[in-house]
Amino acid sequence: MKFSHGQNGADAELDDIDRHILALLQEDCRTALARIGEQVGLSAPAVLERIKKLEQAHVIAGYHAALDARALGLDVTAFIGVITDAPDSIGRFEEHILELPDVLECHHVTGEYTLLLKAKTSSTSSLEKLISRIRALDGVARTETTVVLSTLAERSTLALEHPGAPRPAPQSRRNRRVGHASEAQVRRA
Repeated sequence: MKFSHGQNGADAELDDIDRHILALLQEDCRTALARIGEQVGLSAPAVLERIKKLEQAHVIAGYHAALDARALGLDVTAFIGVITDAPDSIGRFEEHILELPDVLECHHVTGEYTLLLKAKTSSTSSLEKLISRIRALDGVARTETTVVLSTLAERSTLALEHPGAPRPAPQSRRNRRVGHASEAQVRRA
């Protein structure tokens, strides 16, 4: 584990234990440190120390509850492509977008659109009002909206390994204490 506290963890080097801790936190960030420790082969204080370093390096950006938008009455998901008429208007547009709570994501993209927004609203009527507000912003030449009919996958977790890559099982504390060698140690010998 090596961290330089770079913005967004750009200089962070994660080892297998860090990746395993991150995977467990993504699955359930309320998991007890002792439980995480059991799974990664560390004590709870050692897990806490690693988590604090991951936070300081901005690898962990925060802890959030995953909410069901439909259960909260937000039944309409839409992607709104925005075409601007002047490059210097993008900064002001982005500032205004941050004030619109129905807009969940705003991406500066290549292709036909300048920006691509993801929004969730309660109805097509509220979506129409949101689009009108967006179109009224300075610099917006045109918008194009795609309404989602159904969603197969909507992840908020990051893949921490390449698919299919073998993951070494972490050595348990007990094995380290009593001197049992891990498979990796046996192979090296």
